[in-house]
Amino acid sequence: MNASIIGLDIAFQVHGEDAEGGVVVQKRLGRKGVIEFFSKLPRCVVALEACGTSHYWGRTLRALGHDVPLIPAASVKPFVKRNKTDARDAAAICVAAQRGDMREVAIKSEEQQASRALERSRELMVKQRTQAMNSLRAMLAEFGVAAAQGARGFAELRARLTSDDPGLPETLVGALRVVLAQLDTLTPAIAALETRIKAVVKADPDMRRLARIPSVGFLTAHAVVAAIGDGRRFRSARDFTAWGGMTPRETSSAGKRRIRGVSRQGESRLRKLFALGAATLLRNARSRDDRATQWQRGILARRPMKAAVMAQAAKTARIVWAVLASGKDYAPRAAAV
Repeated sequence: MNASIIGLDIAFQVHGEDAEGGVVVQKRLGRKGVIEFFSKLPRCVVALEACGTSHYWGRTLRALGHDVPLIPAASVKPFVKRNKTDARDAAAICVAAQRGDMREVAIKSEEQQASRALERSRELMVKQRTQAMNSLRAMLAEFGVAAAQGARGFAELRARLTSDDPGLPETLVGALRVVLAQLDTLTPAIAALETRIKAVVKADPDMRRLARIPSVGFLTAHAVVAAIGDGRRFRSARDFTAWGGMTPRETSSAGKRRIRGVSRQGESRLRKLFALGAATLLRNARSRDDRATQWQRGILARRPMKAAVMAQAAKTARIVWAVLASGKDYAPRAAAV
């Protein structure tokens, strides 16, 4: 078999073509047969769709000597013919990989994926804690028990539930004390993961540089480096912000240009972290004018708060890319202070 390029669907469907575009192989492999099949092939291009487990298989196939581009799923979809099947998915991957203008997804290392697992585990536990607290508040509200928002208000509810006489049905108290017990395990677990993330940030020079940027804390710095590694993988700051879904969405036709809101495509976790940091920065800038830069005062005067937050998030993302790509420390411009 003389295949120059192979499209491999993660369902282990193979579609291979030679240099003239002729189909030379179409077959389904078992999971255990993937390594055996590709280890016997001479070096070629093995294209994969960027999805779950694709980074693992990308590293594995590279170790066997093959060139492995990862193609974004949205870029593969236009080439899928009618009546979607695994075979047609593999053929679409093969066609998409041969496009000269196709952008590839960088294969993440084991260290990057391990770091992402660390932050995702923390994110999952934070969601579970929030859900448990909201559920407890909602069930107590059905009995006329309410408290202020935030940790102080929740502490009042906790104190009542753990008292000797809560003044509530015994069945309800028993159920909610189980929820409290779950919260008591989640909070220290989250703190332990955050401690580990801080240790990783302190040990990594790129993360330390990013953490010095205003509105970029240790969580955002860790998430950025874990997600992209080297900033030079993006050609420009705009490419990085577009990947994070923080650039405008455009729908233009017949010479009429229409600019919509932010695209919200790409890496949603990073976009959320940048937006949270930007919101904190602009709230401080609005309440303390002496802390705001000239650019921040201008954007707050011209635009609604939510639009200003996303503008600040995109600006911060561009600064983050510049720091990563240059390898230099963050230095604010004198005119912007």
